[in-house]
Amino acid sequence: MRLPIIFSIDDDPQVLQAIQHDLRQQYRKKYRILCTSSVQEALDSLPELKKKGEEVALFLSDQRMPTMNGVEFLAQARKIFPNAKRALLTAYSDIDAAIRAINEVQLDYYIAKPWDPPEEKLYPVLDDLLSDWQSDYRPAYEGLKLVGYQFSPRSHELKDFLAGNLFPYQWLDIEDDPQAQALLDLHGVERKDLPIIVLGDGTVLTQPTIGDVGEKLGLQPKATQDLYDLAIIGAGPAGLAAAVYGGSEGLRTVLIDKRAPGGQAGTSSRIENYLGFPNGLSGADLTRRAITQAQRFGVEFLAPQEVISIKSRGQYKHISMADGSEVVTRAIVLSTGVAYHKLENESLDKYTGAGVYYGAATTEAYAFKGRPVYIVGGGNSAGQGAMYLSRTASEVCICVRRSDLSSTMSQYLIDQIAKTPNIKVLGCTEVVEGLGHEQLECLVLEDMNSKERRTVKAAGLFVFIGTKPYTDWIEMDIIKDPKGFIATGRDLAKYADFKQVWKHDREPFSLETCSAGIFAAGDVRAGAMNRVASAVGEGAMAVSFVHKYLAEN
Repeated sequence: MRLPIIFSIDDDPQVLQAIQHDLRQQYRKKYRILCTSSVQEALDSLPELKKKGEEVALFLSDQRMPTMNGVEFLAQARKIFPNAKRALLTAYSDIDAAIRAINEVQLDYYIAKPWDPPEEKLYPVLDDLLSDWQSDYRPAYEGLKLVGYQFSPRSHELKDFLAGNLFPYQWLDIEDDPQAQALLDLHGVERKDLPIIVLGDGTVLTQPTIGDVGEKLGLQPKATQDLYDLAIIGAGPAGLAAAVYGGSEGLRTVLIDKRAPGGQAGTSSRIENYLGFPNGLSGADLTRRAITQAQRFGVEFLAPQEVISIKSRGQYKHISMADGSEVVTRAIVLSTGVAYHKLENESLDKYTGAGVYYGAATTEAYAFKGRPVYIVGGGNSAGQGAMYLSRTASEVCICVRRSDLSSTMSQYLIDQIAKTPNIKVLGCTEVVEGLGHEQLECLVLEDMNSKERRTVKAAGLFVFIGTKPYTDWIEMDIIKDPKGFIATGRDLAKYADFKQVWKHDREPFSLETCSAGIFAAGDVRAGAMNRVASAVGEGAMAVSFVHKYLAEN
């Protein structure tokens, strides 16, 4: 944490040296002492200090200076640091000016020169002023700040990225938070340039891309080695488990993800049925532990980095990235996971990121404090999202096509929902339309039995329906089922074109695709269990089969 500043200015070098000595003698443990003999240098430095998030506790200025007197300087300084205490060093003949300054610049005190001994004439005065300042001081957030419009898809994308990558940040809504406009004014940014990110050192990123932000925050999008034993594409639970086991067993391993580690599980507010955590843990906590563990074993994590194609050339696999770079590896584990299905509804599409969200309950929950929200979906993710949103929203309504949640959700979640007074389950109910101006304001619901429609107020709609695998980008001959999930192991034999692409004497290993040395694990695999524990298990299993494959090649 930065120390607050005591800022002293005096054009007389001897006086400046004396005050600097006395200030450091008494206050250097709790305050940073800055001194200068130049008024212009002082005025030039103040905006930069403000941009860097520094706080000035006290200005101590001499009254008689050639280019600007002390009262005028304090008036200028007050505009930049209005909460700082202001004291004036005066000669006896300047007392009238000091008294006038009490009204003009709300001067807190004037100190007559000389102030020797400081224990009697200086420190008691400054101690009192600094004590007053400390009683009202609330340290400013020193980390990354994101400023934008709450109902902006670009702002939501950045929030989701920062939260997914476990970067602490402060969200400032330009329409509701006075600090947001003050930050724009400080950095000379206009509202049309939003969203912006302000880093801890004062650097401003205007309308940044995910790649821009990742680079500035130290993420690594490019590989450092020419050849890897194992490349894992997708950093959900299966991918993270494969990375931990690959790294711990001595394989040169690289983990690639286009957004953030954790996958869908990483956005879960609470996972309560994961072995070994009787009190449950959040998806973010599980992700943090796993990525730290993998990196401790020497696994490289490339993010944000998007894979666009894979080509198998003999015993080597070439992975092409969206930025034109390439990774060469001997084996691959595909663990790209799944995405929530989008609602096929034009009236809702225009509010995506502006009231309609796919997942993202933990990212956006605070924005809906005291307001009604709706959820579409009846699985565990929907239940976890409902429980999290119920902490802030006035009402959470879960819309499901079935009559209840019993066939789609774990019983522990059903029990929790039943005990939460501001959650309602609307069975046999479908969302058919979204209404609003620049953001979602209302929903039209339809009773699937009676076909009766009604319009309800809704500040937000969170969608947790179905699962679509991230496999559209795979162009090589990897067999998928009709829904796009990757077929593996013995299940490959039931596909007519299996014999055309599999040209090896042995059968495929479990979790191996029809392309030798390329494995699939987790939710992206056909027949997967769609549970965090099973995904972790498959990630670990995949590495054991990678070892067998590498041993024969």
